[in-house]
Amino acid sequence: MQLATFRMGKDFILHDAGILCDARTPPQIGPAWFNGAFWRARDAIVGQAPGRGASLFVDPSVVGVAEEEWVLRAYRRGGMIARLSEDRYLWTGHERSRAFRELRLTARLFERGLPVPRPVAGWVHRHRLGYRAALLTVRLAGARSLADCLGEADTALLERVGATIRRFHDAGLDHVDLNARNLLVTPDETVWLIDLDRCRLRRPGAWRERNLERLERSLAKFAAAACSPTIRRGYAARDVSGGAGGRV
Repeated sequence: MQLATFRMGKDFILHDAGILCDARTPPQIGPAWFNGAFWRARDAIVGQAPGRGASLFVDPSVVGVAEEEWVLRAYRRGGMIARLSEDRYLWTGHERSRAFRELRLTARLFERGLPVPRPVAGWVHRHRLGYRAALLTVRLAGARSLADCLGEADTALLERVGATIRRFHDAGLDHVDLNARNLLVTPDETVWLIDLDRCRLRRPGAWRERNLERLERSLAKFAAAACSPTIRRGYAARDVSGGAGGRV
């Protein structure tokens, strides 16, 4: 995967040159692509995901880029600080922005064959001392969150969830918000990990257990705490065979 960066005034875009052309040739990606109104005006919004900021599913074929659907996610703050600013972050340079860091991390994991959606592009708009940002990734066809699958999840799937988490941990990924909505399951029962905002690669440590405990709290909220021992069994077994293209 070849990532390229270009600047348009106060806007910075990091993108996968294998999917998109650069700014000098059509199709010309620009800041508008990270605005829901751009896709809405072209009748290209095909759905949305639940959660803060409501990620949009868009059809990029309307701009002649790809046949697969994309996910457009704007960065939104949560908690008390959102009362001061819902979508602004402190500017410390475009490479240190949340969008650029998440896209580069996702690309790195994708290239290593780990089950993450293919990243498309990240956008940052600087405004004085702050910035706004958004991210585009390829949508996983037919994917459902683990939270939506819990009522029908069998032992094999739950163990596969644990094995997938272990695979990411072995690669050094500390997922700071490992919850039942950030794990997706596609129709072939491949398990995927999404939303790598603020995540990072680290040496083995106590953060692994914190990740698992975070997931267990999430499962409890969905009245599925009984799933935790099976997921931990899969995690301990390190069985990562099967899945589409070796992605489990």
